[in-house]
Amino acid sequence: MASNIPPMFGHQKGDVEFELDHPVVFDMSDPGTGKTRTRLEVIAKRRSRGGKCVMVFAPKTLMRRAWEADCRRFTPWLTTSCAFAETRAKDFARSADIYVTNHDATKWVAQQPSSFFDRFDSLVIDESSAFKHHTSDRSRAMNKVKKHFANRVLMSGTPNTNAVTDVWNQAFVLDDGKRLGTSFYHFRNQVQIPQQVGRQPNMVKWSDRPGAEEAVASLLADITIRHVFEDCHDIPENHSYVVPFDLTPRHLAQYDEMADHAVLTVKDGKVSAINAAAVVTKLLQIASGAVYEDADTYHVVDRSRYELVGELADQRKHSVVFFLWRHQKDLLIEEFNKRGITHVVIDGSVTPKKRDEAVQMFQSGFYRVLLAHPASAAHGLTLTRGTSTIWASPTYNLEHWLQGNRRIYRAGQTQKTETVNIVAEGTIEEKVYAVLSTKNARMTNLLELLQ
Repeated sequence: MASNIPPMFGHQKGDVEFELDHPVVFDMSDPGTGKTRTRLEVIAKRRSRGGKCVMVFAPKTLMRRAWEADCRRFTPWLTTSCAFAETRAKDFARSADIYVTNHDATKWVAQQPSSFFDRFDSLVIDESSAFKHHTSDRSRAMNKVKKHFANRVLMSGTPNTNAVTDVWNQAFVLDDGKRLGTSFYHFRNQVQIPQQVGRQPNMVKWSDRPGAEEAVASLLADITIRHVFEDCHDIPENHSYVVPFDLTPRHLAQYDEMADHAVLTVKDGKVSAINAAAVVTKLLQIASGAVYEDADTYHVVDRSRYELVGELADQRKHSVVFFLWRHQKDLLIEEFNKRGITHVVIDGSVTPKKRDEAVQMFQSGFYRVLLAHPASAAHGLTLTRGTSTIWASPTYNLEHWLQGNRRIYRAGQTQKTETVNIVAEGTIEEKVYAVLSTKNARMTNLLELLQ
């Protein structure tokens, strides 16, 4: 069986040796660079030397599709047990080398007695940015759980999508504050500057100080692994661009009316509404062609954006199309059906089994379009049959955007790929993409420093 196992890449071999020599590791390598394979090789070596079991926390969508599947492919002599909420206690009671559970299981794990952890010595957190908020329940639980593990590894190709402070709690999970300190607020005061943006005392915006990325990078450098995707794989380039979209006069009038009634500015012109996120979402929704009465009821304002997406998909052999809201899924399905474009959907309503079947069928060429919500498909999937990623609307979730764009642009891709971003001119969508660009530049700067 071992003869059928693909060989490791050179950078993975070096990472294995690095990790075996370091009890704490932060792997910030790009998506698609083989982080999971590296972890499995380290686990295999440690187990062969008498090491204990490993507990992996990962997004629910990656538990079977990435960890269990990669274990069967690369280290078939190791056994895995995937512990889902419905059968978690039973799954942890099984005999295995690797126990994989989802991020929110942290709270359940934290409630277990100390004896529960006797068989473990290694902790792995996949997509560790899920623990960037130090006050969240899952982060509080993780900071209780971590003490039971001598070896700790965090993995994230998008560790600081909002600000350099996103890294603090992730580093705290790894080294208990050795490198970035034990107080988030002290760390924030060191790396950010406060600015009053509203009348209320709590209306403060924190911005990274000049040089903050350099300082944080130097403090984490000794435990960091960082590889750029293009340096690890020789594949055709990806081209990203914007397709401008004009709202019809009627649509623009409705958008402007809502924008005029939105409380978004103060004297200095900065967003200050208490419910700014909700207002921004409503503006994005109406710009995308619908008005929502509630979570389930919407009224279509204009369908022309989805006709554009249909045209773009029709001009391409295989595409991954991301949608954000229910109306977008519904209208895109209608448009694809009208054009005779074969498609399959992946979102929160699709079971893991159906999701895997959808991926396999898309990869085999049966479907021309994989229509997906980024929360369900932005991480872990290999969709290299596709050569185009089309965003029907902008998302202000940088992690979803970056990770989603890597589903087709990854190892195994043999053709040039493109990322198509549809942006309605003269609307908040332009600002959202500008913010994405700013955040991406800042995070890329930090990641480049850690290479």
